[in-house]
This record gives sequence, C-alpha cells and structure tokens, in this order.
Amino acid sequence: MPLHFSLEELAERRAETCRRLRERDLAGLLMFRQESMYYLTGYDTFGYVFFQCLYLTQDGRLTLLTRAVDVRTAAYTSMIDDVRMWVDGPDASPAVELRAILDEYKARGQRLGVEWDAYGLTAANGRKLATALDRFCELEDASDLVTRQRAVKRPAEIPYVRKAAELADAALAAALPLIRPKAWEGDILAALQASVLAQDGDYAGNEFIIGSGPGQNLGRYVSGRRRLEADDTIAIEFAGVFRHYHSALMRTYRVGAPDARLRELYAIGLDALAACSGTIRPGATFGAIFAAYTGALAAAGLGGPNNRLNACGYSLGTTFSPNWMDWPMVYRDNPAVVEPGMIIFLHMVVTEGARNVAPGETFLVTPVGCERLGRMPLSLDP
Repeated sequence: MPLHFSLEELAERRAETCRRLRERDLAGLLMFRQESMYYLTGYDTFGYVFFQCLYLTQDGRLTLLTRAVDVRTAAYTSMIDDVRMWVDGPDASPAVELRAILDEYKARGQRLGVEWDAYGLTAANGRKLATALDRFCELEDASDLVTRQRAVKRPAEIPYVRKAAELADAALAAALPLIRPKAWEGDILAALQASVLAQDGDYAGNEFIIGSGPGQNLGRYVSGRRRLEADDTIAIEFAGVFRHYHSALMRTYRVGAPDARLRELYAIGLDALAACSGTIRPGATFGAIFAAYTGALAAAGLGGPNNRLNACGYSLGTTFSPNWMDWPMVYRDNPAVVEPGMIIFLHMVVTEGARNVAPGETFLVTPVGCERLGRMPLSLDP
C-alpha cells in the first residue's frame, strides 16, 4: 500500500476534520472533492469523473462508494476499510445507494455537510443527490471545510512541497538550452514533462502552458505547436509535482533580436513580484497582495486594466485535474488571511500592447514572511 504519509499523520488530519464538523454541528461530511479524499485517507484516483463519494462521520468512521475499478484503487492507495461498489447499468442510481449507506449510519434527519463545489460532482449528479436525499436529511454546503484545512500545510507536507520545487527547477534547467530560434515548442514541453516524470514526479493538475509569438500572452494550454522565429518571445508556465503537491514557475524569454521595452516591462514585473512577496506575511490578506501588484504597475505608469490581469496568484497544494489552482486566490479585496504554512504562487503579468511578460514564483509562508522555493534565475534571457 503506497501511502505517502503515516497512518498517525492521516489520523490526525481526520481528527481535525471531525473537530470542524462538531464545530458546525454536522453529523458527517459527504466528500466529492478528490483532494479531500487524498488528504484524509491517501486515496489516489481520477475516478471522480464518475459518481463517487467518501462519507466521514463526526466520530471518524469512513465509507467510500465508488465503481469497481476504484474499489481496487482504494485498497491499494488508501487506509479506507469500508469500500462499497455501485454497478454500471442503465438503471444505476448511486445516489440512492448512498442514501442506503447513510441510513445504515442512522443519518436520517441529521444535518450533513456536502462538498457541492467539486469537480467530482457534476450538476447532473448533484441534482440526483439532492433528489435522493430530499426529506431524508438536511444538507449544508461544506465545500470549504477540508479545503481550508488543506490550505495550511502540516510539517509532514512541507518536504513534498520542497521536492516539487526542486523538480520544477530541474525541469526548467532541462528546457532552457532548447529555447532558441527555430526551436519546436513540442521539444520544450517534452523536456519539461520528461524531467518531472523521470525524477518520480507526477502529472500536474493541468497541462503545462507554452506559447510563443502571437500565442505568448494566452496563459492557457492550447493544442497545436509552432517553431520559434528569429525574433520571438515565449512564455511558459508549469509545475514540479511530487505526490500531487505542486510548485509552479512562470517565465517569459526573449529569443533573437533584443527588445529594450520588453526588458523594461520585465523589470517592472520583477519589481511587482518583490512588492507582492514582501507583502506575504502572517495576518496580511490576499487582497493586500493584489494591491501590491497593482500598485507596482501603477507606479511604473501601467495602471490601466489592460496592463494587468484581475488576479495575480493563488494557493497551491495537492490538487487533481482539471487544474492546480487552489483556495484562496490573490484578487482585489480578497479578505482571506495569510497563514504560516500556506503555499502561494505569484504570477506578475504585465502587458503593454502586443508586449507581455509574466515572471512567476512559488513561496512558502513562514512565521515572519515568506521563502521563495525556486532557485532558478529570474531572467528574460534563456
């Protein structure tokens, strides 16, 4: 059983979740977020694309309802003892089967938390769940219960985050020699991903992002590759991933002919990164970090809405597809409070016309400030 944490560590996490359930007067929690399941039990799968629920009672008992293949996966990757299987078929109704499980737990008439905000619970399945449990129990949205618990990393998690940062650095070092005129974007992506996987890393929560020329300011993965031209700019955004823990990097590189204004914009981006990271400290808000970003750009004469994005970072942790972004995000007036043990990725997008730069780094919040986890240079030159 490849558990990546001790049974004692996982038990302490579940005990804290149970404490939070009691604090909210909830008899149990219906989990549909794969991140919650992995965090509390070690259960590791992409089977959440189908109906799947892990039920945790206030006193710590667990039951997983899933499909046949993930019965085996749960046995291999987790400490869950009670795993039930629902069978595929034209009349399959796993939400009704879940209600029967809850009846075993005497949950009828109880207040239960549910993770409505979950990629593992589609709108269609959510409606079936609500119908199946209508007049059976009272459901309260508890999507944030485990998510907020996960946001502050425990001491046992930090080494995995640091390893993810090492993998990100190694991947960038492997890709840099390939960034030159006439380079094929596919070769650069392959170097990044191969480096992570070869060192026992994992696939990231979303695709690695690469864009050059007209696509260098998208900030999204899109299908189709191109060759770098003699006079070109390329942007990459990717993450080192270890045991599903992410540490992301974002870079803009200039190849071929120099561009003096692009270099000035990049310097402004680095100033903004310094201002934002200098704002990261326990007790600060995520909104204050965003204000540092916009303030740095405004001071450089780039205060317009077309010069920036409306968010400049987010928390990182153990996340599954379709993306690696976690709660909370760095946007205007966000009241979420920075706490020691949080992992925050900052990306300083600065745009002026067709020019776009985006230096980005991952930081660990310490008791007095923050620590940059990456060690690779922040430079416009590959």
